[in-house]
Amino acid sequence: MTLQTLAWLSMAAYAAHVMEEFTFDWRNWARAVIKLPVEWSDFYVTNAVVIALGIAQAELAPTLPFAPLVFASLMMINAVFFHIVPFVRMRGRFSPGLITAIVLFIPAALAVWLRAKSDGVVNLQTGMLAIGGGAVLMAYPIVMLNMKGKPYFKQA
Repeated sequence: MTLQTLAWLSMAAYAAHVMEEFTFDWRNWARAVIKLPVEWSDFYVTNAVVIALGIAQAELAPTLPFAPLVFASLMMINAVFFHIVPFVRMRGRFSPGLITAIVLFIPAALAVWLRAKSDGVVNLQTGMLAIGGGAVLMAYPIVMLNMKGKPYFKQA
């Protein structure tokens, strides 16, 4: 499969992941387990942006292979640190999104990285930047959610 095909499959995996999180009440899980002050509107907007980024990275894959590597890194970070680790820490309490994180995110992310490596577009610098980019994309909405309650950011 081409890098672009894998990038599109990654985007589709993310869409399935959003469905799983919504269906199994990720909002209340996130509030209880990771103490994230999240509302459903935050969930909708954040995931709409992620889907838009997923479409963009898939379209950019042939000319900017760095984009699918960042998206794959985002998926892997999400899977490990926001689903698998909390599941283990909470001694088996189900994390909405865990199934798609394991069954779709990890294989898709690994496939993107392996394809990019076989295409010769990954070196140490590109790899580190892609992982950093994925981490920034994962952290960005979390940081904003935690900042929005601060007096400086209140608009009332």
